[in-house]
Amino acid sequence: MRVITGTARGRKLNTLEGREVRPTTDQVKEAMFSIIQFEVEGAAVLDLFAGSGQLGIEALSRGARLAVFVDQSRKAQEVIRQNLQHTGLAAQSRVAAMDAVGFLRGTRERFDIALLDPPYHAGLLEQVLPLLAPKMSPGGVILCETAVDETLPPQAGDFHIKKEYRYGKIKLTAYRIPAQTVTEE
Repeated sequence: MRVITGTARGRKLNTLEGREVRPTTDQVKEAMFSIIQFEVEGAAVLDLFAGSGQLGIEALSRGARLAVFVDQSRKAQEVIRQNLQHTGLAAQSRVAAMDAVGFLRGTRERFDIALLDPPYHAGLLEQVLPLLAPKMSPGGVILCETAVDETLPPQAGDFHIKKEYRYGKIKLTAYRIPAQTVTEE
């Protein structure tokens, strides 16, 4: 697993061990960042269910101004911190040592991009999407990685599914506020 492009390009990242661990493949990560390529520069990014932190680190490497990494696993938090130090991106980041629901209920921060890659088939996205929507900037995007057979809610707050992308057994779902709603604010 490595950083694909930007200031930390080519740096190898540590990952967690175990059967439950499923790092995002380079192909899916590349696709994810091509969806948001013009929105990353200067963005505040939330990496929810961060695991190794590779998605938020990729965003920082590509010019995001801030990344908040949320994971309840102590091992994951340790790996994220190691990866941030190794890539030289620790100064623009924060690791929240808590579960996603607790973080979203407690934070007052607003995010431009949210990257969600929870364990597949766990029903976690249905729990967090309604809590996440009010924490997003109106022009923001929520990107969810799931198994291709998972069905996500069509709407989360003012955010609606804009498009779904399929990559073999993996699906990326992009939520955005419809254009007419954003301009009315």
